[in-house]
Amino acid sequence: MGIAKCLAKLLHRGKTLARKGVVAIAYGLPQALLGGIGMRVYLVIMDETEEAAVAMRFAVRRAAKTDGSVHLLALVPPQPFVAFGGVQATIEDEARSRAEVVVTSAAGNVLSEGGLMPVIAVRSGEGIKMVRAYLDEHPEVAALVLGAAKDGGPGPLITHFAGPGAGTMPCPLFIVPGSLSEADIDRLS
Repeated sequence: MGIAKCLAKLLHRGKTLARKGVVAIAYGLPQALLGGIGMRVYLVIMDETEEAAVAMRFAVRRAAKTDGSVHLLALVPPQPFVAFGGVQATIEDEARSRAEVVVTSAAGNVLSEGGLMPVIAVRSGEGIKMVRAYLDEHPEVAALVLGAAKDGGPGPLITHFAGPGAGTMPCPLFIVPGSLSEADIDRLS
């Protein structure tokens, strides 16, 4: 019987124990294989920016130190309307493919840097709404981790989630300064 089938049977028989991480410990399975059951989950919004890389590094280091896991969410913004349906579909497919490449590459970095297999997701739509929806669908997320730019003002996600709506967040918000070096991030995580 394969590992996936064994794990599925174990989780089906002992969901209460699995939520507490007992199944992973009792059977010698790394908790990361359980996909976030009974551990801290850090959500990172991935794109091609330096801020996302800083947030991911912090989240990976923090998850490794706390026996947690990482969820990576790539957002595909709404594309401008094009009158020809075929062109519109092509533009949307290309944007989604680009986001999938970014998040898959980031997942490889998470695995190589922290030894954790992240949960990855790609969502199409307005960024703030997609992040809120993801947090609503995943109550196991313990923190939203965003990176701040070295220069300039905060981006739309930080502006929204650290602004007037901060009190309605279902989890804490970590904002990692973009000016931190890798050594600083490792030390602080």
